[in-house]
Amino acid sequence: MFGVGLPELAVLVFIAVLVFGPDRLPDLAKQAGQMVRKGRQLARSARDELRAELGPDYADLELSDLDPREIVRRHIAEALEEDDEEPVRPTRRGLRPLAEGELPPYDADAT
Repeated sequence: MFGVGLPELAVLVFIAVLVFGPDRLPDLAKQAGQMVRKGRQLARSARDELRAELGPDYADLELSDLDPREIVRRHIAEALEEDDEEPVRPTRRGLRPLAEGELPPYDADAT
């Protein structure tokens, strides 16, 4: 949860009790829960509205699909899965691949 472990969470709760007092803490926790619920509801309604606007082709759209990091990960994964294809070798006019055991041409003037 945001990189906060149990010890850090305990320190945050202790500081909250000291700052707000034990009598106001339950009300603040209730308000925080309501805010989280309202945020989730807002995200759901935004997703549903986006799906409705885009049409039936995007009925399975999730908001996480629009994250640029997720898009890059998905394209890289698809590219790695395409190992079935033969690698494309650049060819120049007049050149052919060497036969097995054939030595490449040697130019004494060029070396």
